[in-house]
Amino acid sequence: RAGWYSDEQAFSFSWDDGFADEDCLRLNIWTPGINDGRKRPVMVWLHGGGYSAGSGQELPSYDGHNLADKGDVVVVTLNHRLNVLGFLDLSAYGEKYAHSGNAGLLDIVAALDWVQANIGSFGGDAGNVTIFGQSGGGGKVSTLLATPSAKGKFHKAIVQSGAMLKTMESRWSRRIGAAVVEELGITPGRIDELHAMPYEKLLAAGEKAIAKVREEADKAGFASFIFGWAPTVDGSVLPRQPFSPDAPEQSKDVPMMIGTTIHEFSLSTYVPQLRTIDKSAAIEYLKTKYGEKTEEFLRLFENTYPDYQPKDLIDTDFTFRPSAIEQAVLKARQGGAPVYTYMFAWESPVLDGILRSTHCMEIPFVFNNADIHASMTGGGKDALELAEKMSQAWINFARTGDPNTEDLPQWPAYNCSEGAAMIFNDDCEVRYNHDKELINFIRQFPTRGF
Repeated sequence: RAGWYSDEQAFSFSWDDGFADEDCLRLNIWTPGINDGRKRPVMVWLHGGGYSAGSGQELPSYDGHNLADKGDVVVVTLNHRLNVLGFLDLSAYGEKYAHSGNAGLLDIVAALDWVQANIGSFGGDAGNVTIFGQSGGGGKVSTLLATPSAKGKFHKAIVQSGAMLKTMESRWSRRIGAAVVEELGITPGRIDELHAMPYEKLLAAGEKAIAKVREEADKAGFASFIFGWAPTVDGSVLPRQPFSPDAPEQSKDVPMMIGTTIHEFSLSTYVPQLRTIDKSAAIEYLKTKYGEKTEEFLRLFENTYPDYQPKDLIDTDFTFRPSAIEQAVLKARQGGAPVYTYMFAWESPVLDGILRSTHCMEIPFVFNNADIHASMTGGGKDALELAEKMSQAWINFARTGDPNTEDLPQWPAYNCSEGAAMIFNDDCEVRYNHDKELINFIRQFPTRGF
């Protein structure tokens, strides 16, 4: 985890990395009552980490007690196989390994199977399950919506800063698998030797293989948000891309919520000199990306965010937001269950405000853990009040498929003409297509994923 090398990140995120182990297929469950005959909504959290890192207990925010207690819901977090253990595609080496490229995804399906079979004993309703996740977890939610073996095992879905429209394809995941085998000097007939291979050696070979094959994929023009360790379109476990070219038919009747934070990976959080940058210097920085169209970008940005600071020109997210809007458009066009969109714009006061509204900042609010994760939120009155509002919206959505609450403005479902989005801040408001022209401009300059 590169974040440990930054004192500011280590302090604010306060990760609990536990003990990495292959014996990882565990669930954590919080419930107001066991074997009490109640049927509570179930909220299954899928952690971030880009399919390579993370766990169901890595952040203080993930503690499900406050959410379960407040909403009378059952909260589940889970672990599954990651990186080379979860997504090494060896399907070219025989039927035994046919689904190896999606092992981590199948772990999540197995967890959902477990919930279906057992959550009633924990006071949960197997007929009312919401999956929600952030970053890589949002990608997992996106993918499960197109995974046939997951159909019917959840009934609502929330994608937080992780709208993954496209994932790996077997031609590239198989190529990575072959490159790993080649790197390790194993012949196809000795493929089972991988079972006894030390994890560190296997992972190192995998990282080398990804770097090598990525060059080939780039030359061939293949693009996915995450290249390498990720679910793969194999024609079986995952027969199609999650949201390309359209929303998956199998989840047409699943209501969705989709959103991002306004800053995500804000550069000024990590580069101190950008925190006090002036407008002229910011414009010079922008020219490296937008060239002769910088003035057009500036005009659209100022129309969208008239009260901006110069650092906002650099910090505002244009990596996750375009995909989130596109996913919402595809879902709305389908004409099935509703989709609601949001933008989290609240800025943390911690460390003199350097965190801004960074990637993961909304999680303590969703779980009603602004106090537990005060190293990220500050734990102040404003944070606690916003956490009450947001967690209630998530609870209401899990209960009914509609996030509206008494403490928020009326939140309309998204449609392509109006583009309604709830803006979460000290004063929450609904805005309509507020950044449409800006995002349409940004689409001329696609941002590469990870």
